[in-house]
Amino acid sequence: MSLQALLNAILGLLALYIARAWVKRKGPLGPLPPGPRPKLIVGNIADLPPPGVQDWMHWLKHKDLYGPISSVTVMGQTIVILNDIQTASDLLRKRASMYSSRPHQVFASELVGWGHALAMQPYTDRFRAYRKLMKPYFGSEKVAAQYIPLQEVEAHRLLWRILKDQENLTQHIQTEAGAVILKITYGYRVEPHKEDMLVNLVNEALEQFGHAATPGTWLVDIIPALKYVPSWFPGAGFKRTAQEFRKNLEDVAKKPYAFVQQRIKDGRYKPSFLSDTLKLNGIPPSGSEEELVARWTTASLYGAGADTTVSSVGTFFLAMALYPEVQKMAQDEIDRVIGPGRLPTTADRDRLPYVNAIVKEVFRWHPVVPMGIPHMSTADDIYEGYYIPKGSLIMPNIWGMMHDPALYHDPMAFKPERFLEIDGRGPDTDPHSFVFGFGRRVCPGRILADSTVWLSAAKSLAVFNISKPVENGVEVDIKAEFLPGVISHPAPCKLQITPRSAAHEDLILAVEQEHPWEQGDGSELQKIRY
Repeated sequence: MSLQALLNAILGLLALYIARAWVKRKGPLGPLPPGPRPKLIVGNIADLPPPGVQDWMHWLKHKDLYGPISSVTVMGQTIVILNDIQTASDLLRKRASMYSSRPHQVFASELVGWGHALAMQPYTDRFRAYRKLMKPYFGSEKVAAQYIPLQEVEAHRLLWRILKDQENLTQHIQTEAGAVILKITYGYRVEPHKEDMLVNLVNEALEQFGHAATPGTWLVDIIPALKYVPSWFPGAGFKRTAQEFRKNLEDVAKKPYAFVQQRIKDGRYKPSFLSDTLKLNGIPPSGSEEELVARWTTASLYGAGADTTVSSVGTFFLAMALYPEVQKMAQDEIDRVIGPGRLPTTADRDRLPYVNAIVKEVFRWHPVVPMGIPHMSTADDIYEGYYIPKGSLIMPNIWGMMHDPALYHDPMAFKPERFLEIDGRGPDTDPHSFVFGFGRRVCPGRILADSTVWLSAAKSLAVFNISKPVENGVEVDIKAEFLPGVISHPAPCKLQITPRSAAHEDLILAVEQEHPWEQGDGSELQKIRY
């Protein structure tokens, strides 16, 4: 395509978008949900969150200005923001048949390649094939219970790693989460005493996903014709960024898949989600739909069950440093119920209601995906007199719902007791009911993630004192700060984590005798070519 033809195509499509935007503002079935007044041609492009801003805080302002449902329109694309739980439930659960699809985000889905992942799949036969493949392994608490022994061991190893090196807390949490989900999905063992190449690769890809999939970040999502601009063209830096992101993502999807294939051929495979699938159905032909489904279902599981864990466990440690009185109450409960000489296990969970409440409050206080992943409407609809056009992006502000004072008293504070019955007052709404998504798009890894977060929290509380750092004898103040992005993590900060006693330190160190370290598979994976 010549440069002149490219410019003509862009101008033609721009005119089409302008016409489409004008027609949509004059919706045939009623007004769009309220929102800021659009400008000629560009619509509400200036009303999108600026780069580096927490989009959930940006969109929460709409609730005071326009009510629980609002909208903006950018170049003909309607974006509907849901700022309360009732509105989100009415649309995403009760009308799930119309609101369970995903938008096609040109940058993330097409240019980077995330369109193959479960989280970005439209509601199609392929999406249903992914979920059908996952269900026997992750579909209920009963089937997920088979992974508890693995989670118990890796939570104990987390304690050991923190004891030996508290400076790299986030890395240790990533290793724990990676050790669990990669063993389940690929039969892959992470490196026990150094950074693991696959854990690092996947975490880098997930961090890039957070940048790639944030609505309104990339102009090419607003003007899709820009995808035809060559990467050398001035202003086409997004194409080079997409190429870099795509290479990492292809390694994540293809390298461990080839690793399992090779082990099956050599007769050295270990039981896992992927090896079971390939043994049951046979290794599918290269390039086939069956291969794509098997490869991407497996690759999607890491984001579904691991990155959520990393964010939530990090939030737990931050909260314990900021709220020592909460930590003390939890430790008192563990000491009273469990006693000395052993760590809490999943079998103790029902007897530790305050620790349970802490985990619920972690999910509420800072939800991992604060704005969810956008849904897309697949038919024109009317809700409360407002017209929601087919193809609208639907964005539930989960953070805003979790901090709604109508649901949670003093919502900015970390208060686990809100989930207990105290002085005749019943518990607040359990965040599990909507923190993992809505309706047919609820996270398939939620049971696994919840269990890992609980074990990490309970075992850490049993043996560690977690506090603000002390430098030169003076306590250093820290704040609850969280990074923007689709998947949001606590901002890096230093904490002080010490064993509660010599006996507690011995409990931590016992993991080496009870569960000797295994050699990791990183060196073998590194040799894999696909």
